[in-house]
Amino acid sequence: MADERPALPRAARRVAEVLAGRGHGGQIRLLDASARSAAEAAAALGVSQQQIVKSLIFHGSRSSRPILALVGGTNRVDPRLLEDHVGEPVERADADWVRDQTGFSIGGVPPVGHAATLRTVADSALVQFAELWAAAGTPHTVFPLRGDELARLTGAELAPIATRAPG
Repeated sequence: MADERPALPRAARRVAEVLAGRGHGGQIRLLDASARSAAEAAAALGVSQQQIVKSLIFHGSRSSRPILALVGGTNRVDPRLLEDHVGEPVERADADWVRDQTGFSIGGVPPVGHAATLRTVADSALVQFAELWAAAGTPHTVFPLRGDELARLTGAELAPIATRAPG
């Protein structure tokens, strides 16, 4: 019997290859609904919003180097905490710069597989989760991972960089 699942988009296949190369066995899931935001992803997966890993791109104000910040879905990056960790002021990157640096569009930026080498900092609170979900290259693709494998898979430095988002 033929496989009836639709083929993954090229960007998601790139993420799958990187994950496989790092020994990750989780399969990328193609969602019918958009997972552009943490709330949408959580609803589509039937999980807590905090289990969604948000991939947010900043750039160093002095170095202009890209910085990928990974935080839980109900949190936001505290710029002061991130700046203290990376040693320079940071600014949120615009959509064009994100695409140039990562090869992915906002709403689908994964924590791995970028076009350029990104300094990656993950909020240390994420390691406590037995199940997390992250974007896999498009707003309709995600993959599962455990909090304890986050740093190994992404090359992230762990640091307390998040605060609870208002609301």
